[in-house]
Amino acid sequence: MFSKVCGIGLLGVEGCLVHVEADVQEGLPGFVMVGALAPEVREAQDRVRTALKNAGFRFPPKKVTVNLSPADVHKSGTGFDLPIAAAVLGAHGALDWERLADSVLIGELGLDGVVKPVRGILPMVIEAKNCGKKVCYLPEENVREGQMIPGLRIVGVGQIGDLIEKVNGGNRSGGDEDVCGEKAGICPDDTDMPADTDRAGAKEGSPQSAAFPYISRDVYDIDYKDVRGQGLMKRATEVAVAGRHNLLYIGPAGTGKTMIAERIPTIMPSCTMEEMLEISKIYSICGMLPKEQPFMTRRPFRSPHHSATAQALTGGGKAPAPGEMSLASGGVLFLDELPEFSKNAIELLRQPLESHKIVLSRVSGRYEFPADFMLVAAANPCPCGHFPDRNRCRCSEEQIRRYLGKISKPILDRIDICTEAAPVEFGDLRGRREEESSGQIRQRVERVREIQKERFAGRRIRFNSQMTGEDIRRFCGLNREEEAFFRDVYQRKGMSARAYSKILKVARTIADLDGAEQIGHAHLCEAIGYRSLEEKYWQSSGSEVTHRE
Repeated sequence: MFSKVCGIGLLGVEGCLVHVEADVQEGLPGFVMVGALAPEVREAQDRVRTALKNAGFRFPPKKVTVNLSPADVHKSGTGFDLPIAAAVLGAHGALDWERLADSVLIGELGLDGVVKPVRGILPMVIEAKNCGKKVCYLPEENVREGQMIPGLRIVGVGQIGDLIEKVNGGNRSGGDEDVCGEKAGICPDDTDMPADTDRAGAKEGSPQSAAFPYISRDVYDIDYKDVRGQGLMKRATEVAVAGRHNLLYIGPAGTGKTMIAERIPTIMPSCTMEEMLEISKIYSICGMLPKEQPFMTRRPFRSPHHSATAQALTGGGKAPAPGEMSLASGGVLFLDELPEFSKNAIELLRQPLESHKIVLSRVSGRYEFPADFMLVAAANPCPCGHFPDRNRCRCSEEQIRRYLGKISKPILDRIDICTEAAPVEFGDLRGRREEESSGQIRQRVERVREIQKERFAGRRIRFNSQMTGEDIRRFCGLNREEEAFFRDVYQRKGMSARAYSKILKVARTIADLDGAEQIGHAHLCEAIGYRSLEEKYWQSSGSEVTHRE
């Protein structure tokens, strides 16, 4: 007999519908699986066979052939166990597989027949919905994650026997264990919400808010009002967040670089529903969604240790999975002690900072992961951290060259804003002056983001940092005096074309913060100043710092 059910696999961060076919015929007893299978999928035949036996099923000795189609797509992961078991049961006549025509099955099987949770449920359920499926049979521990997607009926399965009871028993109207995504899911986008709805998704105090306890405004236990002094660093950070520019702090240790960077998410606008979903998909694949709230409502802040390998940053592995750059997508990737990272790891930032994605080519296929993050880095100016103060710095010129040389010119060109972290004065630490809170800064950032939203309406870009050459000519015009001034600075400093574009993009953001239509002299000077530290630290003693092995 023949049977066919549907499962879902993963290709990068997207789901892929897989048809699981089983055929039982007379012949030499055996269990054969085909269809470009990874080792963990091929091992499913032993898990399925043992799980069915321990669940009390006895089948005559026949030849069982299982095919996972399309056969030219590599299948990996353990989520195919449940559909393989269902197909085998259907081929033996123990399961009415035709009633699963509009369903998908996902789950790993234990040897005792227990259905275990798997990673990546969110993108799998999204793909099931896109393919027109109506019902998803998931492990009970993954049910709440599956409920995040509206329009699908989510059925929890605890044992392989439960699946047969639910399918053969005709339990299709939804019992105690069946949950309809339309009731428990999220709003698909902001356009469906009333005008007075909370930015995060639900009106405070309303029945809808009670139904979505995981959709709420961002609440942080850190705030910029805790940072004393460092007005220049906080101003540069505000400009960087407003226009989504990449940012580098450089200065001695203990001056608050990490402290300010950690508070960047507190001044970033709340995620839209679309952004929450994209971020949650990545964390679902990595198995990093919290159990009590299987949905990411905050923008991510990733801070990998400087010992992280290149593969840890970009992702990969035998079954390619997202890395730190993808986990930071939609938020901040903070690289503390940037020169301490390996040269190879730093250089890997070049392409993702331009294309906002990572493409991995493997024998098994081509995998694309998002890498749409804001880069924030911090660095000491030398191994001891005191350069260029030669009264305290004891590092040799060669040590400084080698240390700063890990940050190459192409990487510096991709960093829009570089700001210096000066030592904090004693008066700032002991003063009673009230510092600006994150909420106050965030209001200005949101206002500038709204300006950019209107400016780039109908376009694929959303931030000033993403402007193309045509956009720069259109939105970053200069008066005759400012253009002459900028031309002189450009030629005198020997800037690259990329540096020219970066300065104008930052100047546009500074003008937006001031509410100015035209980029003025002060805006241009401030933007140029954010690149002046390159001369101070990477061209010491009149000689350009170069990397030497």
